[in-house]
Amino acid sequence: MLLLVLIEDLHALTSTEIEFLVFIIIAAIVGLVAGLFLGKVIFAPSFKRISSEAEVKATIILKDAELQAENLKNDYLMEAKDQVVKLKMQAETDGNEKKMKLNEWEVKLKQQQNSFNQKENNLNVKNENLEKLIKENNNQKDLFKKQQDILHIKKQDLDKREVNLIQELEKIANLNSAEAKGLILDKIKQEAESKALELQQEILDEAKEKANKEARKIIIQTIQRVAAEQTIENVVSVFPLESDELKGQIIGREGRNIRAIESATGVDLVVDDTPEAIVISSFDPLRRELARLSLQRLVSDGRIHPARIEEVVEKTKRQLEEQVMEIGERTIIELGIHGLHKELVRMVGRMRFRSSYGQNLLMHSRETANLCSLMAAEMGLNVKFAKRAGLLHDIGKVPDEETELSHALLGAKLAEKFGENAQIVNAIGAHHDEIEMTCIISPIIQACDAISGARPGARREIMQQYTQRIKDLENIALEFSGVEKAFAIQAGRELRIIVQPDLVSDANIDTLSLEIAQKIQTNMSYPGQIKVTVIREKRSVNTAR
Repeated sequence: MLLLVLIEDLHALTSTEIEFLVFIIIAAIVGLVAGLFLGKVIFAPSFKRISSEAEVKATIILKDAELQAENLKNDYLMEAKDQVVKLKMQAETDGNEKKMKLNEWEVKLKQQQNSFNQKENNLNVKNENLEKLIKENNNQKDLFKKQQDILHIKKQDLDKREVNLIQELEKIANLNSAEAKGLILDKIKQEAESKALELQQEILDEAKEKANKEARKIIIQTIQRVAAEQTIENVVSVFPLESDELKGQIIGREGRNIRAIESATGVDLVVDDTPEAIVISSFDPLRRELARLSLQRLVSDGRIHPARIEEVVEKTKRQLEEQVMEIGERTIIELGIHGLHKELVRMVGRMRFRSSYGQNLLMHSRETANLCSLMAAEMGLNVKFAKRAGLLHDIGKVPDEETELSHALLGAKLAEKFGENAQIVNAIGAHHDEIEMTCIISPIIQACDAISGARPGARREIMQQYTQRIKDLENIALEFSGVEKAFAIQAGRELRIIVQPDLVSDANIDTLSLEIAQKIQTNMSYPGQIKVTVIREKRSVNTAR
């Protein structure tokens, strides 16, 4: 009976409690079986006593188990009731919150409904107003159409009258309408072109006058602020000797010493009757300086023979290269130029030993740089660029290897190779008009180069020779037919020719300038380059009285 009760209540127990009950029952059964076995086998005499005791214990155990199961059942029932109460309270709370949210949504819906109703009313009012405007617009369209019809009728009437008037005018003037319009338009066009040309000429004359005055002012101020020394260099150097006996040592047996010196240095040694002196002749000042220093060392040492000569010349070359770099570095420091490539610095130093028509190239470049900086400052341009371009404008005259390029183009190529700015490269290449000028400092470099080279005494050219060269230039141009005037300007660097427009056409001026340039190149000797400019213009002069 107890077991049936326990079995009925098993669904209310946990697995642990069920296991515990099963354990107790199994233990009881095991104990009962063991007791019976022991009673029958071992304790046969007292079997009945033990059996009764076991029954009593089993009964007690079962009662304890029933009691524990009842207690557990009651505990779980209480917990279940508490859980049900909590769930009911939570459900009531959630229901209240949902009711509150529903109330809020209802309020919002009512507000939105009111807003929609108001907008709908506004749209109705606007629709009514729009219908009124459409009716008014239709009325105005009808009115406008009526007026347009009236205007069309009036226009047709005016066109008929215009045709009648034109016909009457044509009868009176003996001209049709197209001819009359052409005459009027031609007259207006001529008057407009005449006034435009007059205005254009006035503007050009005024601009030229102002530009010429300003250019003269800047050039004069620049020249006045620079007073550089001018020196004329020769192509020979005189090497002094302590006695004429040293001439024999320098010449050597069968002239082998002098041939070794000339071969190693690239100069000509002239040993003549001049007492205590030898003449070193070469167009290259760097070679003359190399020969002079080598002779000085050989004479001081006293050992003069081909092997010693080659050794001394090599040492002197290295010393001269160091001297060239020192001259270049000192020059750029004095001019305040920074960041110049080492090869360009070396070329600047080599300028010290190079001359152009007797004018020392380094002195000329330094003077050009100073002139460029002053002129750029007067014009408000980049002074550093102008000074840098002025110093480097003739680096093409001191290349390591001779090329067929002109010194201006070669200088531009070298400057570009060693990372100079594009403006400086253009200024170097364009200072003799061999390439197009693309930056503002290019004409400044050209002008300052001409100023430095054209100074009195700057180059080896006496006044009579200079004057004669200028006259020869002009005379060559005047020999050609159709040439009216010829002017040599910019110290003989440019020949400007004015031709007669009736004899020389626009198609022939290119051929004429080329022929004059070729004849100058064939018949004359001149420094640098000469630009030939041919000008053809037709003028019509009338006097209003």
